[in-house]
Amino acid sequence: MKSKMVREIPANPFLRDARKLKKNLRVAAYCRVSTEEEEQQSSFEIQVEYYTNKIASHDNWTLAGIFADDGISGVHVKNRTQFLEMIELCKKKKIDLILTKSISRFARNTLECIQYVRMLKALGIPVIFEKEGINTADMTSEMLLTCLSSFAQAESESISLNVARGKRMGYKQGKFSFRYTNFLGYRKGADGQPEIVPAQADAIQMMFQSYLNGDSLFKIKEALENKGILTATGKKEWTTQAILRILQNEKYMGDVLLQKTFTANFLEGKPRKNNGELPQYYIENNHPAIVTREVFHRVQEEIARRKSKRPASQKKSKTNRGKFTSQYALSERLVCGICGCYYRRVTWNIHGRKQIVWRCINRLEFGKRYCGNSPSIPEEALHAAIVKSVQSLLDGHQEELASCLQETIENYWCDDAATSPLAVQNKLDRLNREFDRLLLLIGDEENVFLEKKLQKINNEILSLKQEVKYTERQNVQNRDKMDKLREVMELLSAENMEITEYSDVLVCRLIEQITVLSKTEIRIRFVGGYEVEQKLLI
Repeated sequence: MKSKMVREIPANPFLRDARKLKKNLRVAAYCRVSTEEEEQQSSFEIQVEYYTNKIASHDNWTLAGIFADDGISGVHVKNRTQFLEMIELCKKKKIDLILTKSISRFARNTLECIQYVRMLKALGIPVIFEKEGINTADMTSEMLLTCLSSFAQAESESISLNVARGKRMGYKQGKFSFRYTNFLGYRKGADGQPEIVPAQADAIQMMFQSYLNGDSLFKIKEALENKGILTATGKKEWTTQAILRILQNEKYMGDVLLQKTFTANFLEGKPRKNNGELPQYYIENNHPAIVTREVFHRVQEEIARRKSKRPASQKKSKTNRGKFTSQYALSERLVCGICGCYYRRVTWNIHGRKQIVWRCINRLEFGKRYCGNSPSIPEEALHAAIVKSVQSLLDGHQEELASCLQETIENYWCDDAATSPLAVQNKLDRLNREFDRLLLLIGDEENVFLEKKLQKINNEILSLKQEVKYTERQNVQNRDKMDKLREVMELLSAENMEITEYSDVLVCRLIEQITVLSKTEIRIRFVGGYEVEQKLLI
């Protein structure tokens, strides 16, 4: 048997190049500029022209396309439609080579850069990065590409931080870009400032007033759709969440709260609600208001009230939350004098004859377990008693109600005066001076006694600042309550005020609570605390 022989066939790169020369390569170029400024626009056009000429001047290259994303960030591929279109053509074997200016033009995300280079290499499609002089066909190690793409990502992160820092500096000076796109009520005026759109402003005012009148978000939604009022995006169908956002947006009273959200991770690019992670900036009277400040604050108070409702019955007491209903004004006001539970409107069918009555919810759901003797009240009798009480109030008790309202208003003023903002501020100034004086005394030396005193003063300063914030909130709430009381007084003092029939809107504006005392008597508490007892004619 002859001996085994091994003969090496040397590599022949010329043969490889000759095979490539015989085949025309379909070459594509990818360009990207990250902003839409005028200087970058010219750079974008120059890149397209450069690659068009370069591919056309090469003997065995044919143009497979110039793919260019204009004004798109390179951090996320999902936003670059032209890049994704190029990748799809590569998968279909319609591109043989890709040219690009640099790694940062191709991708600013290290992971995505490596991922797409690997995928293209597996398809036999090299990428040439001209600035770095890298051809992935000749690349034996990904280390260099990984390092360079990491630098590109770091550069993008630095740019992102600088942009965010620049915005915050602008916020401190009250400079920001007002968003008009998909925003109802305002447009950009001739002077560049927000200008009210009258038709849209009417719709917004209607939402605020309807909510104060006791309408639910769903009821407001139906009213908007029935009137053919379009959303900010031009849709006919509204959502209750969109209406709630409008009711809670401070821009409609002429103010602006900046930095409500922030981007925690520039690679993810997802906004997060600012819950104190970053400072916020509040600008008062920035632009013309669509609703008054008083109306806006009353709506916020009503939103909070509806969210904090107590359970309607013992069955729901575990969650300690009730559900607001706006279908009937009495659902929020009629309570049982025995167990304190709300009443519910029900329809009885007795021998084919229907009758609408109001019934204690505990009695309805549990029988006599939680409420043994609460009476059922016919709706007609209840409505008649309410109308009669209001008529009686207008005829002979206006002075008593006015006196009660005036006393309530004076109590609010007394509460305001109890904590004088000036006195608190003077105390704060004194403590701050004392704090600075002790700091100078300590200097660089350790002094346990002075440090403890400093800590005590610092705690007092923090406590006073919290007290100032609490007082400010209380003052705003008191002003809102006083405005509501004054509105009731104006309503009752109107000369043409006549009540002839029951109205849910009037009940919402005038009455705080109705307590069922017995089958023949109810107690009505009007806004401001004035109470009357009224007989039921059953």
